[in-house]
Parts: sequence; C-alpha cells; structure tokens
Amino acid sequence: MTHAVTLQVGDDVLLATGQSPSEFADEARLLLAAKLYELGRVSSEQAGKLCGRSRVDFLNALPRVSVAVSNITPEDLEDDIAYAKHG
Repeated sequence: MTHAVTLQVGDDVLLATGQSPSEFADEARLLLAAKLYELGRVSSEQAGKLCGRSRVDFLNALPRVSVAVSNITPEDLEDDIAYAKHG
C-alpha cells in the first residue's frame, strides 16, 4: 500500500528557489528521503524508493544535499574493526 502526502507551496517559494513545481517536488522528495536516511529511520534502499531513485543514485546524490553517504556510527565502526581483527 502507498500513501500520498500533499505539500502546498506558494509561488513565492518557487520564485525564491528558482525551480518549477516539478523540480521543487523532486528536490523535496530527495531532501525528505535524505533526512530520514540520515536519522536512521529508513534504509538507503527505502530512501531511494521514496525519492524515485535507485539506491546507488540516491547515495550518489547525498553529498549534494550535505548528507553523509554512510550513517555508520563510530561505535559500530569500532565493533566492525574489532570483529574483522579477531573474528
């Protein structure tokens, strides 16, 4: 099941961003997906689907919106390194 979310945007916002309604909608979906991914609320695959991109295209777009590609925590990284060293 899918659900629609409607966001009303005034002409002043579109004018300020210099975007068409379609461009604004595409960027809004990317920004929402990126933030949910950054917060750890969705996976990169789910985020990609949310914004209409493949997982790889989504991950490649993250630096453009100032979101880190990897959301691994320092603690998780230390655990992964320790496991790799000692099994």
